[in-house]
Amino acid sequence: MRILLCTGGIGSGKSTVARAFGVLGAPVYDCDMAAKELYDSDPGLLEEVVALVGREVLGPDGRLDRAALSGRIFADPQMLAAIEELVHPAVARDFASWKEAHDAPVGVIESAILLEKPNLAGLYDRVLAVSLPEETRVRRTMLRDGLTEAQVRSRMAKQWTDEQRAARADWTIVSNDRQALLPAIMDILDLMKDGKD
Repeated sequence: MRILLCTGGIGSGKSTVARAFGVLGAPVYDCDMAAKELYDSDPGLLEEVVALVGREVLGPDGRLDRAALSGRIFADPQMLAAIEELVHPAVARDFASWKEAHDAPVGVIESAILLEKPNLAGLYDRVLAVSLPEETRVRRTMLRDGLTEAQVRSRMAKQWTDEQRAARADWTIVSNDRQALLPAIMDILDLMKDGKD
């Protein structure tokens, strides 16, 4: 299976693009969703996180309080990096199992930050960057996640810019209402299947 990384900043529309690949028959692995599930399904990971951050990130049920963890790590770059050092290997292991379980010529891994992590470059073969003007991304994310503008911009500041992602991408798609996404997605999928990318 050849793997396409579908990446983009917060609110860029990368999930919509990834879902389109799924509709066209390419299985999709969502890194963010997988990481959230691993906190619940991998007790060793949760123990490591609690040892690093403290028990205040646990809810009354003993499960991870994601809002509490986000509040801690997005305010502290060193803490964020330390959490990523725990989570990324767990996600890479989970992705390897997912890949083994799927029989398709092309698979898609969706992630906002995977391209920024050189130690995880071996997980994918090609890169599709999804971009959108910053103001639109901010508005989308505020509506979707119930965050303030300052919270959204703080998270965006910790991610690469569209220009940085485009410089490393094999393809770039602008996810706006003026351009049809499906023809470009179908072309990329065909190129990935044919190995002519």
